[in-house]
Amino acid sequence: MLKVLALTLLVSAVLAYPTYKPLIPNGFSVPNPCQQGIWQGVGHLAHLGAGPLNPFGEAFRNNGFKWDRTLCMMDSDNDGRTNGEELGDAACRWSETNPARLTAASGHPGICEPVGSAKCAGSNFRC
Repeated sequence: MLKVLALTLLVSAVLAYPTYKPLIPNGFSVPNPCQQGIWQGVGHLAHLGAGPLNPFGEAFRNNGFKWDRTLCMMDSDNDGRTNGEELGDAACRWSETNPARLTAASGHPGICEPVGSAKCAGSNFRC
């Protein structure tokens, strides 16, 4: 029974977040600030998604789950870089219907980086 519950939760977590990835620039390639690789659940504190939202996830939800200039220009994680800069859309031109030229995502918009630095001490996030 425990195995079935664990599998159900895992499948739910995996299926919960992919629908939002195409709604943000570079949504499929946001770097993991804790190690090499990709942060799968961009709007969540857990790298695979599900569970509590991080500051970017909250801002995205509060913005009606849409990428626009307002969300792009925010610094959701208070690390000194806008969401657009971190997601490779510094000019805030990207949209689902007009995928402007992007640079690679260079940071995580919901996790203050570098994790553990004095600048990010108030974020209470640990890898």
